[in-house]
Amino acid sequence: MKRILKGLGLVILLVIVVASCIVIYNWRDRHPDYTIDVRIENKTPGTIQAGFAKKPITPTIVDTWNDANGNNKYNQDEGDTYNDNNNNGKFDAFWIAGMSNAKPAQGVHDDVWSRVMVLDDGKSRIAMISMDAIGFLHGDVIDIRNRIPKELGIDYTLLSSTHTHESNDLIGIWGENMFNSGVNPDIMEYVKEQTVAAIIEAAKSIRPAKLVFAEDLSGKDAALMKDTRKPIVKATGIHVMQVLDAENDTTLGTLVNWSNHPETLWSQNLLISSDFPHYVREAMENGVFNGSEKMEDGLGGVAIYFSGVVGGLMAPHPSISITDPFTGEAYAEPTFEKTKALGDQIALLSLAALKKQGDTVSSSNISVRAKTVFPDLDNTTFKIASGIGLIKLGMPEYFKTRTEVGAIRVGPALFLSIPGEIYPELVFGGIEAPEGREFDIQPLEIPPIQDLIKDRYKFYLGLSNDEIGYIIPKSEWDTGKPYLYNDPHDTYGEENSLGPETGPFIYNSLVEVIQDLE
Repeated sequence: MKRILKGLGLVILLVIVVASCIVIYNWRDRHPDYTIDVRIENKTPGTIQAGFAKKPITPTIVDTWNDANGNNKYNQDEGDTYNDNNNNGKFDAFWIAGMSNAKPAQGVHDDVWSRVMVLDDGKSRIAMISMDAIGFLHGDVIDIRNRIPKELGIDYTLLSSTHTHESNDLIGIWGENMFNSGVNPDIMEYVKEQTVAAIIEAAKSIRPAKLVFAEDLSGKDAALMKDTRKPIVKATGIHVMQVLDAENDTTLGTLVNWSNHPETLWSQNLLISSDFPHYVREAMENGVFNGSEKMEDGLGGVAIYFSGVVGGLMAPHPSISITDPFTGEAYAEPTFEKTKALGDQIALLSLAALKKQGDTVSSSNISVRAKTVFPDLDNTTFKIASGIGLIKLGMPEYFKTRTEVGAIRVGPALFLSIPGEIYPELVFGGIEAPEGREFDIQPLEIPPIQDLIKDRYKFYLGLSNDEIGYIIPKSEWDTGKPYLYNDPHDTYGEENSLGPETGPFIYNSLVEVIQDLE
């Protein structure tokens, strides 16, 4: 009996040691000693050169599947089967990220993209990328930076995710189940290759350019989003930059920055899509159509959509209707018709803003302040998911992760790089200290970020260079009863945040880079 117990103890000890080694290995820092402290200042306006490019990062769907009970989730125990169309004996699934696990894509509705703008003021050169993804972790951003050819002379690269909930998983937590990563290594490699190829193409195509800035601050876009968590602070405002060829005034590209979750199609969609950013970009490039009839001309060039202040949660929720701008038909149920109606409305407001109040800048300059920061990783679920290899967070320090904040000034505009889904109260004001809060404190993250930016035009680029989840004011943090505002239901957001210190930490880091540019 003693020998049996001793043997059992050794087996248990071995299991613990092996499990610990796996966790420690998965927690390792994949980019040891990586840090940036970028300070680029140019106060002398000159000729701006710009180049644009776009490359698809769409997975090729080979295997499809048969949904036995029609719940839009793959579960073999419930009778679901797959069609081995390439005859390799396994289910080659691409798992749609967002909403829930176990959603293998059945096909492609529209391509997902990496879209790039390169700007050069004669002194420095930057690349700004928007990728159709739920998010892209900082370690993967570093991988892309390391692949950019040095001869391109790019001094700083910003990569932002549109946060579409309708494309394949590039983070890991939306696989077949909570224990299997949803990231396909081959498609991740393809995404990185295509993104670098787009950067190279954009850099090689730069031409003398003029910049046109415009915005719609009318509040009309408020009807297109729902704030699903108190306090109600909607992140309204559409920010636009059109880039013209200086020689012939044709459009090289256009940036549209707006704050709403690209999840119009909600939880039942099984087709790869960039959601409403697809329709925004199509309309900006090719025109706004009502059926086959063109209702508004497009601008040409390459349209790039950047998601903004989407925490809180800004969403085209099924409980709100989106009206088709031409037929007047209202769509509440999640459909592609609703998604197009939303995209068309944002495009129409953007085009109208450029026509009515665009400010053209013939010469400009670029300044950049960006730095690596190390927020606390307090989220137990994130720690476990990282430890078992679902997500590749990495820990350069004990229970801290590496991320990045930044600010880019181009002429009269400031582009703020935010590494997650920031709550609008931190940016626009309105933080509260409601009854039921977890910490007996008053708001810490004041004044609102917008009040600290003195530039005429403000672009808020969410999910930039990382996806650390929700960035929540600490005085609104809540994980247990009594719930905020004495509501009977718990809050959403905290389970997808690094922790309660994230809000004040990221706020202070953003304030620092803004002030460093002044």
